[in-house]
Amino acid sequence: MSKLFSRDSWAEIIEALSSNWFRTVMTAFGVLWGIFILVILLAAGNGLENGIKQGFNGMATNSMFMWSQTASQPYKGLPKGRRYNFKTDDVPAIKQNVDGLLYVSPRNQLGGFRGSNNVVRGLQTGAFNVYGDYPEIIQQQPMDITSGRFINYSDINEKRKVAIIGSGVQSILYAPSEEVIGSYIKINGVNFLVIGTYKKKGNNGDPEEMQKEIYVPFTSFSQAFNMGDIVGWMAITAEDGFSITELKSQIFDVIKTRHTINPNDDRAVGNFDLYQEYSKISGLFTALNFVAYFVGILVLLSGIIGISNIMLIVVKERTKEIGIRRALGATPWSIRAQILLESIFLTIVSGMAGIVLATAVLWLVNYQLSNMDTSEMMFINPSVNIGVVFIALTILIVSGLLAGLIPAQNAIKVKPVEALRTE
Repeated sequence: MSKLFSRDSWAEIIEALSSNWFRTVMTAFGVLWGIFILVILLAAGNGLENGIKQGFNGMATNSMFMWSQTASQPYKGLPKGRRYNFKTDDVPAIKQNVDGLLYVSPRNQLGGFRGSNNVVRGLQTGAFNVYGDYPEIIQQQPMDITSGRFINYSDINEKRKVAIIGSGVQSILYAPSEEVIGSYIKINGVNFLVIGTYKKKGNNGDPEEMQKEIYVPFTSFSQAFNMGDIVGWMAITAEDGFSITELKSQIFDVIKTRHTINPNDDRAVGNFDLYQEYSKISGLFTALNFVAYFVGILVLLSGIIGISNIMLIVVKERTKEIGIRRALGATPWSIRAQILLESIFLTIVSGMAGIVLATAVLWLVNYQLSNMDTSEMMFINPSVNIGVVFIALTILIVSGLLAGLIPAQNAIKVKPVEALRTE
């Protein structure tokens, strides 16, 4: 410990490393580059992860979407290939029979941008997706309400013909100066009062078409478009502590029982498990972080080997000096400590330089991204947390010790008499 705070020791370290500064710089560059690569790879992985997760846009990831398909097996006298529809009574049945569900939202859909014009306002027409929904859908597929409000249960219970339109719908049906709230639009010949506007963010699907959607109360949708008690599909979200992936088999069982479907018919109910897909993505980024650490540490290791080789040369060059110090009574530990201290100092300084360089590069990248619209980008905010810096420092200290260990051992093997004979 006294070596660490000794002015003479530090003066000796500086003199030893600066005696051949070009060699020292080239040796330090290996460690600098290794830490730089490690930090940049981890930051790039985080930037990609942030961009991908932005695509979920705060969506309830512990969710799935479920729709009816044809029965692929005969059952109880009913033929194979039979079509069936979900019913509104299926919703309370699922809630009662499956524990751990937060939302079970029935949904219906009309038209779409690939269909014919289904929405009219004055002389303006457009083809838009129109959804019949319950208020919970905004918790499952979040959106920013830019004016007015979203659907509430008074709208559901009173079957109000009200609508919330996206910014894309507004730009097509309305002039920039026109008031939207309180106006009427005609959906398939039925008038709906506009009570709100929204905007969605994210890079999943088609971001432009995401703004060209219209939401109306489920009950008024069913009444206006003669859907009766038919449910087109459902958005189902599990509570915290439950996995929708584990619960969905119970949900399917309820549907199969209620619609007389063979329990072994796995094709009769279609689904998209968002939680399962999200878990795959999370696993991918765990693998990317592993690769980043693996590659970064390998590059760093090559730099450490370079430092170890140079320290061996330094010890060889200082054989006579070490012999004199041993003859004057220097202990093996003091010789070893001096070599280790030089190795750790060179490693830490070069490593910290690599961290500073990586930080500067990341700042520049984030500065450029801050001047761009990142709402639809797959790469945002590349960064590393403070824990990574501590891990890097730990790697540097351990690496410095390893790099100096062999040269230090060689140094204490020098016999004073033989060292003094060295020219």
